Amino acid sequence: MREDHDDRSGRARAMTRRQILGIGGALGLMAATGLSASAALSRRPPITGAELRSAVPLPPPFQVPLPIPAVLKPVSTKGGVDHYEITQREASAEILPGVRTPLWTYEGTFPGPTIESRRGRPITVTHRNELPVPTAVHLHGGRTPADSDGYPTDLILPGSWPDATHGAHGAEHGMHDPRAVLTKLTRDYTFPLDQRPTMLWYHDHRMDFTAPAIWRGLAGLHIIRDDAEDSLGLPAGPRELPIAIADRAFAADGGLDYPSVDPTLRERPGVREPYLAGVLGDVILVNGAPWPVHEVDAARYRLRILNASNARHYELEAVTDDGRRLDLVQIGADQGLLATPVTHQLLPLAPAERYDVIVDFSGVPIGSRVRVVNRLGSGGTRDVMAFRVVRNATDDSRIPRTLSNDLPSWHRSDAVRVREFSFRAGQMHGEHGWLIGGLPFDPARSDVTVRLGDVEVWRLVADVHHPVHLHLVGFAVLARGGRPPLPHDAGLKDTISLRPGESAEIITRFDGYRGRYLFHCHNAEHEDMGMMANLEIT
Repeated sequence: MREDHDDRSGRARAMTRRQILGIGGALGLMAATGLSASAALSRRPPITGAELRSAVPLPPPFQVPLPIPAVLKPVSTKGGVDHYEITQREASAEILPGVRTPLWTYEGTFPGPTIESRRGRPITVTHRNELPVPTAVHLHGGRTPADSDGYPTDLILPGSWPDATHGAHGAEHGMHDPRAVLTKLTRDYTFPLDQRPTMLWYHDHRMDFTAPAIWRGLAGLHIIRDDAEDSLGLPAGPRELPIAIADRAFAADGGLDYPSVDPTLRERPGVREPYLAGVLGDVILVNGAPWPVHEVDAARYRLRILNASNARHYELEAVTDDGRRLDLVQIGADQGLLATPVTHQLLPLAPAERYDVIVDFSGVPIGSRVRVVNRLGSGGTRDVMAFRVVRNATDDSRIPRTLSNDLPSWHRSDAVRVREFSFRAGQMHGEHGWLIGGLPFDPARSDVTVRLGDVEVWRLVADVHHPVHLHLVGFAVLARGGRPPLPHDAGLKDTISLRPGESAEIITRFDGYRGRYLFHCHNAEHEDMGMMANLEIT
């Protein structure tokens, strides 16, 4: 990649030591100092990526109310199928008080509208693309047929797109995908939703341009419910809150700053040199609002937490103004309820991970505040949001000792094979890239073929932070670094956070549907720069 520069900084062409370190974690340390891999990785830096600085005045924290994304209504419920329509279009919103910010949106809002559905009741979502570039929609965590999974070359082309292939699916790298399915203007996505109740999210997944599209606003929530979960007595209604955390930076004109090589997102993918390891913002948004505050009863609340950031990791803590920590009682993971609750005081959260958590405000004095802070942040990125306890209230909710009894019970002896994959920096088409098993993504190449129904163990090895996501299936964490899983690894997951120099073993059964799927790093800049691989289920 040619060397580009942050125009605001006026830095010299040669990269400074600070810029190289900004590439992120062990990669930067190795490049800058010549440290051995083991020495660099042993430092385990808390972030991978470089931070943009906003060029507009930022509001103080805990002034803006927490928005709750609207729940989308189906346009039809005929034949036992709920049919939704979503238009992808440009819009503007007042994210920072008094400042209008242009966005790419689902239905004109950021985040997009939430879809709520019932387990086993299929839905169809018709997406209409009125944006200036192609898009693909992935329901992250969905057990979805391959033709609706949002494969990165299965694109919805805008009506203005010049032809069926130009820049649409990897042509800029000389790659062609003979299996790509392109549609013009609209596409129907079918989701059977035959899966455990949980919170998923949908986002753009266009090849090479996922990161800037999500950054510009193309993300929304999808919650699946069922009768068994409804009967547990968990906090519900206004005491169940979606919490989608994302970092952004703002340019001088109020727009979202992002270091794309090609700001039109039409031809050349990638980001400018200092941000190759990931793009971090200096403003923490929750449900699209900066450092918001939410008024709560002195009662239990269920927080459905998503890290919707491109590259930023969090370590969340709920703390009162007098320094007392509140328990974060985890009841669910990416793929639904745990078997039994797990109590944390610090909760690590990598990009694309979701945690279902109960926080009890009943012991907090009325008028007091509870801050949610990020122990990996500094300055403005240390604060996330706040809750203000404003009233006493009755609370008949509970946290059952047994939450679910339908988790799979895979054992290592069930596996028909063990595979190993390395997630490391490398060269892609003569430029910097991020590779799986030494190879950059090629949609026309078959990387892994598994048989429907097979159980496998995968060993994943990282150089720097890599949140690894498998499409279609959930998995259980068997080990980290040869040791037992960590407390936050409980339950069924679809994304695992690998720390610098770490290895982990996961186990899963490849069931559901045949077809072509993916596994990849969910640091969005990494996946755009090659860190994806094909998974063929036969």
